[in-house]
Amino acid sequence: QVQLVESGGGLVQAGGSLRLSCVASRNIFEINYMAWYRQAPGKQRVLVAGITSGGTTNYADSVKGRFTISRDNAKNTVYLQMNGLKPEDTAVYYCNAMLIHQLPYWGQGTQVTVSS
Repeated sequence: QVQLVESGGGLVQAGGSLRLSCVASRNIFEINYMAWYRQAPGKQRVLVAGITSGGTTNYADSVKGRFTISRDNAKNTVYLQMNGLKPEDTAVYYCNAMLIHQLPYWGQGTQVTVSS
């Protein structure tokens, strides 16, 4: 099992930056895939960015070039650096962890609000 705790959300003006952190309760090099999802009011939860244990990353088209996912194995932490934020980035951001043969794990979420 793994517990995930997100932090770093907040209110920012359009064009600003935030860095989200997700601390895992176990060594993240043992976790096959970690990702950030987001869910805006009235919408489905969607993938924002992901990173494999080997460091391969993937991004939603809407955030490419603006967001960067990274991991620090020594701190058991995954980060999401968000630059050039837009009002449409407003959502609750969730950290996700996937291990082989287990259901996905989720954090409690952190609110990101971008004002125009």
